Amino acid sequence: MLFIVGYFSELVFVYTKILTIVFFVLVLIDQFLLYGGKNRFFARRDPPEKLSNGDVNVISIFLENSYTIPVTISVIDEIPLQFQVRDFNYTLKLSPKANKIITYNLRPVKRGEYHFGALNIYVTSLLGLVKRRYKFDNGAMVPVYPSFMQMHKYELIAISQQLPETGIKRMRKIGHSMEFETIREYVPGDDPRSINWRATARKSDLMINHYRDEKSQQVYCIIDKGRTMQLPFEGLSLLDYSINASLVLSNIAIKKQDKAGLITFSDKMGALLPADNKRSQLKLILETLYNQKTRYLESDYEMLYARTRKHLHQRALLLLFSNFGSLEGLRRQMPFLRKIARNHLLVVVFFEDTELDKLLGDNPSEVEGIYIKTIAEQFVLEKKQMVKELEAVGIHSILIPPAKLTMAVINKYLELKSRMLI
Repeated sequence: MLFIVGYFSELVFVYTKILTIVFFVLVLIDQFLLYGGKNRFFARRDPPEKLSNGDVNVISIFLENSYTIPVTISVIDEIPLQFQVRDFNYTLKLSPKANKIITYNLRPVKRGEYHFGALNIYVTSLLGLVKRRYKFDNGAMVPVYPSFMQMHKYELIAISQQLPETGIKRMRKIGHSMEFETIREYVPGDDPRSINWRATARKSDLMINHYRDEKSQQVYCIIDKGRTMQLPFEGLSLLDYSINASLVLSNIAIKKQDKAGLITFSDKMGALLPADNKRSQLKLILETLYNQKTRYLESDYEMLYARTRKHLHQRALLLLFSNFGSLEGLRRQMPFLRKIARNHLLVVVFFEDTELDKLLGDNPSEVEGIYIKTIAEQFVLEKKQMVKELEAVGIHSILIPPAKLTMAVINKYLELKSRMLI
């Protein structure tokens, strides 16, 4: 515009040329400041070795400014495609010879391999006329595993004796196990039924038999990978909720010196990991769960019964994670569930549809809304009827919203141990 005005005014034209020359000089100075020398800026992405599925994972980026001038930087990280984040841009200022660590959070909802792209850094000086691009960490793969964060969380809670505060019940012992440990002096609060009268007569003081919980009991998590387990709740599928809960329960069972095992199935048999409490068992369970995927066919419970009959020779606690779409669907599988329950302590774990609660809370005035609410009420009643039919044949059950699954499963395990049912 100034050049157009300068065509008619010589004075304006002179000033325009001077400003143009000054601008190009400043550009050259800015370019020299940013491009003078190599390796003037360094950045590094520091993701965890593996991400925890369904949890918030922290990704950190280290930034180091080797320039002798303050700079403004824009950080553009190429986040894995699964997160569908296309607007990541973090801007900050760095002093000369300074460094800084920035962080951001990612919450994966699927297991598998996640590939990061390049870490792009755009640097500008105080003049802001030139921008220099640096490119680091050109590609990195990070696997997403079942929720090991939940596993550590509940393990720490159990160690710190904070179970009631998190909704996990302490179960009062009913009677005592028959695994004798030692004889000691009686203290107020001990079960008087455990008094050892012969030892009392010898010592002239009340002595009591001390028992410990039975150990090395087998606990199997059985995960249905059929089509009904693909349903999503808050981003996670029912299969992933079951996998996360299985990992947590297996860890707690091993900490209690029980043996943890794993079975997966659908229309075909999946993994079978024999129950054990050796040090490497939890790692084997984690790696096995990492590779489980949903199949889109109906699960074969007859095949599951045949496999448990063949491979599980000792009575065990079996927690079956499934999701029966209808009462009729449960009834079709009931003969096989009853056969499994004859040889083992079976707990069927299935899910409440939390989306139905929203429909039940509505007060529709139109015919379509009333019809939808009626269907929703029918589904809710069917789930409750499933619980009753399972209990009628002596099979334990847990009907729970997906978000509360882990605590419910732990509570059930502790309850069954306290009642000496396993």
